[in-house]
Amino acid sequence: MNKVATDYSFGLFINGEWRTKEETVPVLNKYNREKIGETAVTNESDVKEAVESAKEAFKVPFSLYDRYQVLLKVAQLLRDNTEEFAAVIAKEVGKPVNEARGEVGRSALTLENSAEEAKRIHGEEIPVEAAPGSENRKAFTRRYPVGVVAAITPFNVPLNLVCHKVGPALAAGNSVVLKPAEQTPLTALLLTKLFEEAGLPKGRLNVLTGEGHEVGPLLTSNPDVNMITFTGSPQVGERIRKEAGLRDVALELGNNSATIVHKDADFEQAAQLVAQKSFNNAGQVCISVQRVYVHDAVYDQFLEKVREATSQIKLGDPMDPSTQMGPMIAEEEAVRVEEWVNEAVAEGAVVETGGKRDGVFYQPTVLTNVNAEMKVCKQEVFGPVVAVDSYADEDEVISYVNDSEYGLQAGLFTNSLAFAMKAMDQIHVGGLIVNDTSGYRVDHMPYGGVKKSGTGKEGPRYAIEEMTEEKIVVFNL
Repeated sequence: MNKVATDYSFGLFINGEWRTKEETVPVLNKYNREKIGETAVTNESDVKEAVESAKEAFKVPFSLYDRYQVLLKVAQLLRDNTEEFAAVIAKEVGKPVNEARGEVGRSALTLENSAEEAKRIHGEEIPVEAAPGSENRKAFTRRYPVGVVAAITPFNVPLNLVCHKVGPALAAGNSVVLKPAEQTPLTALLLTKLFEEAGLPKGRLNVLTGEGHEVGPLLTSNPDVNMITFTGSPQVGERIRKEAGLRDVALELGNNSATIVHKDADFEQAAQLVAQKSFNNAGQVCISVQRVYVHDAVYDQFLEKVREATSQIKLGDPMDPSTQMGPMIAEEEAVRVEEWVNEAVAEGAVVETGGKRDGVFYQPTVLTNVNAEMKVCKQEVFGPVVAVDSYADEDEVISYVNDSEYGLQAGLFTNSLAFAMKAMDQIHVGGLIVNDTSGYRVDHMPYGGVKKSGTGKEGPRYAIEEMTEEKIVVFNL
């Protein structure tokens, strides 16, 4: 494995140039708290300059094929530099290096898919001649880029979620101002260097670093930003939507994902997948399994298997290939999870395994005897905790899943086609995954939620639709 430098230092990236700043902040290894780099602090004039740069770059032609070539080249460069990117992700996020390698591979595929979609942007013919009096008319639609896209990304998937915003935005012909999470900016900045190497025109990608609560409002309030795409908390998403006014907004705001294990399912397979997809990245994944509802007939057997699988998860240094779960992003987050679990226990919940904190680590935890009003069920834990409950019939469990402010994805294990179709119609989520958990995602599928989980879709093809405007052209012949 390539040895990762401990002194990554980045300025801001504006109009194709790296700008050093006097004020910088360190980026820490989340496992040992050692400094692994530093980034610049953005001020108001930097934001204005970055947006202006993006606006001016948008006026310069950037052909569909040129977009395709740049994105495809960056995808290949990512694959060529997998080990460096994986090591940086492992250190700045705390994600096990094997998971980080997987993220790099997925990110390259996201950019590759974006490149392919750049060549497929199309409209359709509209049969206006079918209307009386319009017999001599022909019409069709075309899609055009919105202009300047502000992309604000979270800490938990610092490469692939950047690619899911930047890739489609560039493929659609937009310019981008990117604000990566302050906890994990190095990966996005390394990716920016690859875009430089691939020949992306100046101003098409600008990158600003610093505290989200300071830079974000400066960016979203700028009237020259035409669209905002954000992944993060519902509270911030609501503020962005209010700030945006009539401008386009795409929001991915999280979940407290539920998975159902029905009486006819393979409960052993379900237990293995639940244990696997509840604790990826220490549970800090929007579609991480948080609530599991198991039919009374297989509850005891499932619980035994999931408890056994969870207790065997190995915690440790993310750079150790044998580590299966690393630290949380910060000790205060581990403390918060500890408080939520302790509160649930005080209200009657039972810890089946885990339930303890060691600094920035929180053990993979399975809770039973829970109720819907506990924070570990009602809110988004965003940590390594899964709550297991039982149910007696289909209607009951569908009501349990729907009893949530969120609706991103849900999972259902069953061999009953009738139940699967009923769940498809009645569970109110953006995605239902049958015979897998809520945690399943491939990067070209439409991905987005309902209710407080947000609005709009990701996945290159679907994001491009969000990031373009449709125009109809009518000819009177």
